[in-house]
Amino acid sequence: MAHSHEMTSRKPPGIRLFGGITALRTYQTLVLVLTFVAYTCFHMTRKIPSIVKSVLDPQTKLGSSPWGRLHTKNTLNIGWLPFNTIDGSALLGEIDVAFLAVYSVGMFFAGHLGDRMDLRIFLTIGMFGTAVFTALFGAGYWLNIHNFYYFLVIQMIAGLFQAIGWPSVVAIVGNWFGKSKRGLIMGIWNAHTSVGNISGSLLAAFLLKFGWGWSFAIPSLIMVAVGLLVFVFLPVSPEVMEIDIDDGEISSVKDTTKEPLLEPGQEVKHNAVGFLEAWKIPGVAPFALCLFFSKLVAYTFLYWLPFYISHTPIGGEYLSDALAGSLSTIFDVGGVLGGVLAGHISDRLNARAVTAASFMYCAIPALFLYRTYGSMSIMWNICLMFITGMFVNGPYALITTAVSADLGTHSSLNGNSRALATVTAIIDGTGSVGAAIGPLLTGYISSSSWSAVFTMLMAAALLAGLLLTQLVCSELKGKATSNASKDVADAQGTYSDEV
Repeated sequence: MAHSHEMTSRKPPGIRLFGGITALRTYQTLVLVLTFVAYTCFHMTRKIPSIVKSVLDPQTKLGSSPWGRLHTKNTLNIGWLPFNTIDGSALLGEIDVAFLAVYSVGMFFAGHLGDRMDLRIFLTIGMFGTAVFTALFGAGYWLNIHNFYYFLVIQMIAGLFQAIGWPSVVAIVGNWFGKSKRGLIMGIWNAHTSVGNISGSLLAAFLLKFGWGWSFAIPSLIMVAVGLLVFVFLPVSPEVMEIDIDDGEISSVKDTTKEPLLEPGQEVKHNAVGFLEAWKIPGVAPFALCLFFSKLVAYTFLYWLPFYISHTPIGGEYLSDALAGSLSTIFDVGGVLGGVLAGHISDRLNARAVTAASFMYCAIPALFLYRTYGSMSIMWNICLMFITGMFVNGPYALITTAVSADLGTHSSLNGNSRALATVTAIIDGTGSVGAAIGPLLTGYISSSSWSAVFTMLMAAALLAGLLLTQLVCSELKGKATSNASKDVADAQGTYSDEV
């Protein structure tokens, strides 16, 4: 009786009020839509600084000539102190790395807490906190704040709340979907990253003409509205909703005995997994380290691509800050396709490591071609940016979604259902350390040479692929053994038929 009351109290108030939902598929659709929109908002607010960056620091434009000759561009915008000084790019880079450093550290704690709290409440807190501190950054425009440490501290606290988002949404989706098509489903679902980047870019670029503060304020209001929907309607798990996952309908059994991601016959355990225990799960460490370098590349593009486009002549001309921000969304459009392809291919091959490593190796020539030929014309830039986004974001999407969910329900856990958020946080938290380092290094290196920045990115992509070598070999060996066994079985069957 007490257990039934506890489950009822954890149901979303909107579902308790309206009721009427009886089908598993309806709950799964609701979960996908709400978590998709929720994390779209996280990335929408995260993308804003990269769009506003060129307005805050409209300094000397660095050309792409072999001699690195400096070009200047006439502009009515005089920037915003303290970012319109000679070291403005470095200061913006420091804010980026401070945000991502707190984000990566906070990720580990968020995952630990997520496995011990009501994820609906936890996610709502993350959304409201992110919205408040994103708005406070933009408030500097109206309050005429020019203190570097104000913007630094605001972004660091925003990073702390942003860290709550990812382990929460992955754990919730993982609770509702089995493993067979997890790569494809999560590959499509993970388009929220690119959709958030695109919507954040377009919205922030559009609002720049009203003043850069509005580029932070309006997305913050949108995030608050979505946060309210999450709090009112998001179902966390089949167990909380008292659904029998076997028949897909509301179960009369008060305590379900199976979780959707566990293998048949496994007994569910509800003790949260420790941090060190989660690190020891086979595959967690190599995928986490691979994501370190993968996110280094992806987040360098996230934070610096609009700046790079506006500071590099394309077809002999510089683009406006707003147009550069809009053009940079092509990278994320390619990322949507890359995430879906990586998920689908890994499902068909049943080989996550082979797929992720292959995409990272393909990203190396894509990065080289974009740097070398992307400035020839707008069309070349768009095509090469799309291809680069596809190969860079493909493995990033795969590792942070399907791989994290796979490892969070690994057989070594013996059916423990309370490891999803912790494992997700470990993998993405480690990746976020790389995400902090990439933009920081870019802030310093780009002032001398963008070619050096791309060399760094290509080296990171190579290391990301190499770190999965052992897992790739294991997957290929497993495939070979499986095929050999199948051939032997087929041969024996043929011999029996002849006899």
